Formats: sequence, C-alpha cells, structure tokens
Amino acid sequence: MAEHDSGYKSLFSHPEMVEDLLRGFVHEDWVRDLDFSTLEKVPGNYVAPTLMPRESDAVWKLRWKGDRVLYVYLLMEFQSTVDPSMALRMMVYLGLLYQDLLKRGETTPSGKLPPVLPLVLYNGYALWGAAREISELIEEAPGGLERYRPRLRYCLLDEMRMADAELESLRNLAAAVFRLEKSRGTEAMERVLEAAIAWLREPGLEELRKSFTEWVLKGLLPSRLRGIRFPADLDLEEVKSMLAESGLSWTDQWFQEGEEKGLQKGLQKGLQQGQQDALAKARGVLLRDLERRFGSLPEKVLRRVEAIASIEELTELSIRAGAASSLDALADG
Repeated sequence: MAEHDSGYKSLFSHPEMVEDLLRGFVHEDWVRDLDFSTLEKVPGNYVAPTLMPRESDAVWKLRWKGDRVLYVYLLMEFQSTVDPSMALRMMVYLGLLYQDLLKRGETTPSGKLPPVLPLVLYNGYALWGAAREISELIEEAPGGLERYRPRLRYCLLDEMRMADAELESLRNLAAAVFRLEKSRGTEAMERVLEAAIAWLREPGLEELRKSFTEWVLKGLLPSRLRGIRFPADLDLEEVKSMLAESGLSWTDQWFQEGEEKGLQKGLQKGLQQGQQDALAKARGVLLRDLERRFGSLPEKVLRRVEAIASIEELTELSIRAGAASSLDALADG
C-alpha cells in the first residue's frame, strides 16, 4: 500500500476525522440527520467467491438521529493516483460488503440491506478523469438490453481542487489535512499546524494526535522535504518549530507536478534552471537566517553555504541550525 494510503487509513480510523470529513465536505441534506455519536468502525476485509481476499480502506457505520433504527454505511477508498476502473472497484467492494452483511444478518428491520455511501478521497495533482458511474464503463446496448446496465455512483472528494477559502473557513481536522497537502511552503504549513495543535489538545484526542503527528512525519514531510529524516519522536510543536526555523519552501513540488502531468520530457532544461534558481533562493534564505541568529558570518561559513549543491543538504543544514545554540555547535553537529 502506498505511504499516502496507509497514512490516510490511520488518520481515518478515528471517528472524529470521519465526522469532520462528512460534515465539512459531503454537502447533502441527509448528512444533517446522522447521529455521529454512533460512529462505529466495522471490518473491511472480505473474501470474494474466488477465495481471493479483498480489503477496503475503511468502512464505518452510524445511525440516523431519533428513533429510526437504520444504519448508514460508509465505504471509503483513499487514492493518490487516478484509477480508470475506480467505479468497478467500488461496485465490487460494495457487493462484498453487502454479502458480508447478509452473512452476519445485519439487515434493516424490514429485512433489506442498509444504504451505503461509496466515497473516494483523492489527493493527486492530476485531474480525476475516471468515470464516477459504473454505467459509463459499459458499452451502450440497443433495445431493451440497456435497462439491465448496472448503476452505481461514488462520491469523489478531490482535495487539490478544493477552494482554499472554503478550507480556511472550516474549524475541521479533515480540512487541516487537506490544507497541509495543498500547502506550498513552510509558512503556510506552520499556520495550519498551529490551528491543528490547538484543536488536538482537547480531551480524548490523544490517539488521534499520535496518528496526525505520525502522518505529518512519515507521510507529508518526506514528500515535501526529500532526503531529510525527521526524528520519529517529535511532537507537533517541535515539527512546527523546526519548520519555522528552516524558512524553506517545499523542494520537489515543481518536479512532482510535472511528473503527474507528463511534462518532464520537453521541460528538462527549464527544470534544471528552476533547480538552480531554487538553490540560489534557498542559500539566501539560509544565510539570512544564520546572520539573524548568530550575527555577522565568517568567510568560511559563507563559502560552505555557497558550496552546497542540493536543496536537501541546505534544508538539513537549516534544520540543524534551528536547534544549534551557536555557529560552533552547528559545526560540531
């Protein structure tokens, strides 16, 4: 499983994240009638008739408000790439879920199967061009055969196409995750982390705070600051402090977007120039930061910084500088 998918699976194993996701981003009337205090995670592992195991990323159930005994199931899939056959996958997962519910006798009081929301959470840069309705994947048939074509539509939440203004207006942990994914530099990330830190101080959110921190350290930062290893025991406040001291922008965003769109072939020269420009800017930021903290810099420090040939090394030095008490301590490190 991709690092993104496993990180999201951990985050959305907490009911608070699921509630924020539905309340904040599924803009449909029926969501207001859900009793989120009844959210319960259910098994997402199934065995198909061929005895091949299949696993859904996350399955939750919750009840309607009031006396109505009827559960709504949420079938969630996390995607970092576009899957043209996503509608088919969701139909298969839904069929296996219903088969499992029948086997366990978990039907409605009338003996029918419960409603299910098939939901895909996508954070890739490429536009989602996959069919969202299974019937779109099936050739149209003449005459009466058309009425037997199956129908199933899934709900797509496309993070990178969400409006920044909408995300910033929400006091919502799912929105915080999406803002971090979309952030273009450390300053933007600091602002989001500051808000998330405050929200995650609330009682009962200790385990969610651990999952959130682990996702930031293992999922988010490695994709933005390539080659930099962050200590696994950092907490969110320490992460925020390190980013504040570094003052650097994300290193591989430009290249990553180019790869997603398939543009890198014709733009190699431009990418190289962009890399040189980024290096020059990063050197300037680091030198200004060192001078602000330690005063006038000796010539050997200036030469050392100018000799650094990679964004990764500059970022690592900047992070170490943030924790150093003096230039000598930095050199010793």
